[in-house]
Amino acid sequence: MPSKYRELDFFDVSELLNDEERMVRETVRNFVDAEVLPIVGDHYERGEFPEGLMGKMAELGLFGANLPEKYGCAGLGDSAYGIIMQELERGDSGIRSAASVQGALVMYPIFAYGSEEQRKHWLPKLAKGEAIGCFGLTEPDFGSNPGGMQTRARRTDRGWVIHGRKMWITNGTVSDVAVVWARVEDGSIRGFLVEKGTPGFSAPEQLHKFSLRCSITSELVLEEVEVPAEALLPGTTGLKHALGCLTQARYGISWGAVGAAQACFDEALGYSKERIIFDKPLAGFQLAQQKLADMATEITKAQFLCWRLGQLKQQKRMTHSQVSMAKRNNVQMALDCARSARDMLGANGIVLEYQSGRHLCNLETVNTYEGTYDIHTLAIGHELTGIPAYR
Repeated sequence: MPSKYRELDFFDVSELLNDEERMVRETVRNFVDAEVLPIVGDHYERGEFPEGLMGKMAELGLFGANLPEKYGCAGLGDSAYGIIMQELERGDSGIRSAASVQGALVMYPIFAYGSEEQRKHWLPKLAKGEAIGCFGLTEPDFGSNPGGMQTRARRTDRGWVIHGRKMWITNGTVSDVAVVWARVEDGSIRGFLVEKGTPGFSAPEQLHKFSLRCSITSELVLEEVEVPAEALLPGTTGLKHALGCLTQARYGISWGAVGAAQACFDEALGYSKERIIFDKPLAGFQLAQQKLADMATEITKAQFLCWRLGQLKQQKRMTHSQVSMAKRNNVQMALDCARSARDMLGANGIVLEYQSGRHLCNLETVNTYEGTYDIHTLAIGHELTGIPAYR
């Protein structure tokens, strides 16, 4: 197993980064090397999130890192945020998911759609890791079609009563606050902040996973949960705001997938140079070199896609269709790289001493959540043709 990570940078993409982005990359890279990689295999095998890791990520300012400093966040640029996701997922997709949900799916909607009181109350706590959050949109029967949402919220004299269920919720069981989306009486979909301990609200953990085993995955159960009027995110007026949160998360996933692919490529390259077959290194065979060349090419293309997407996001010109293309391409690319790397490792590819098999299993989930490959195909097709093929 390689002792030191060697990033593939075939086209010197690092030269396109500014000083802030390089500093962030080195900081998070060192963190992953020191705090994640030594323990992640054991935690994956046990199916548990590494205790204390959320606090350590908070100390580095990794939660909501591209949100303003006035709310206790790091105030970094969007590409620097993407690099954080890339380096975290080089460690494990489940670790990146925990940070991604905290920042893009909890802190972002509070920042973008919340009141100033909600921002001041929650964002500093979430940034410091003093509170953990989750995002409740997906339901048991409505994943790719969130518009079919069954969770309801009705207004009362004291606020709102919410009833429904959400599934596949990262961080749910350990969260102090959940951003829950529900359909109100006029048919629109709005966001609510539901706090841990509210009567009728529970978050049982979903177990028996072969993927994202280092991630806490939960169900949210809301049985006539009463919340005050102040729990409503006032800027949410329809499903478009929930989908806007997903766009933020998919942006980070697009970068994160490159990190997972890089980890697999580095492992396959190092292993193939050391593994002797028929009296010469595996790396000296044509088929092995073809696999390495294919992986390197696809990773390089994905790096440029992320870099350009980061520029567009920083300029506030990024579109959801561009994010769909990046998520669709980069996650499928990473999954293909993980499969090739695992294959090159032979029998060693199935043991947790090596990374590629773990990344392969994790990426099966990343390829599904936040919009499947097929759904993003249709989203891009809709943008190109103007015709929605999913209706």
